[in-house]
Amino acid sequence: MALYAIGDFHLSLTANKPMDIFGAEWKNHVKKIEKYWKKRVTDEDTTVITGDHSWGRNLAEAEKDLAFIEALPGRKILLRGNHDMFWDAKKTRQLNEKFAGKLFFLQNNFFSYQDYALVGTKGYCYEGKDNAEHFLKIRDREIERLKVSFESAREAGYEKFLMFLHYPPTTIGEMESPFTLMAQSYGAEKVIYSHCHGKERYDDSFKGYVNGIEYKLVSGDYLKFKPERIMD
Repeated sequence: MALYAIGDFHLSLTANKPMDIFGAEWKNHVKKIEKYWKKRVTDEDTTVITGDHSWGRNLAEAEKDLAFIEALPGRKILLRGNHDMFWDAKKTRQLNEKFAGKLFFLQNNFFSYQDYALVGTKGYCYEGKDNAEHFLKIRDREIERLKVSFESAREAGYEKFLMFLHYPPTTIGEMESPFTLMAQSYGAEKVIYSHCHGKERYDDSFKGYVNGIEYKLVSGDYLKFKPERIMD
């Protein structure tokens, strides 16, 4: 039994959104996902997929993409990404009911893995696309959602945490943010995230050990679509 993570599948089995226009690494990326997943992940393993699952604009358009994920070996824990239009804040419980025993949607809740609680939210960082007021509004909302995950797990008796985000935990150039401070305050051992694409963003990403916490980037193209082993 092992825990893996990977993000940014950007599936479009119904929606017409070819990904190879973004670079050679995206050519036949769906086949790569399936190939490498089946080589590494068994039915006894658990994988957290850190957002941007589908280009579908609603659940009907995302249905085939989610079915593809569902058919992959092992347990699948899904985090919400910025492109996941089929999933909004009010739908998490409905999705967990609809896909019970097949997929678990991680937002405002937690998932038990051995003696760890897997907690997470979409997160947010500044990318120059919005004004300061809007940035702070979204970031603070995501911080509150992450706090709900941590507190729910703590109330259930968990003291060991792995934290997952879609966005990076900090804006480029920063070494601290409300997300890193929350990870520290709850004693998270690792922070795993994705969203970053292209060599420049890989190089700028927040990785390695900072204040005793390991930060890992698991964007699908960064990993060459090979799920990253996080823990045995």
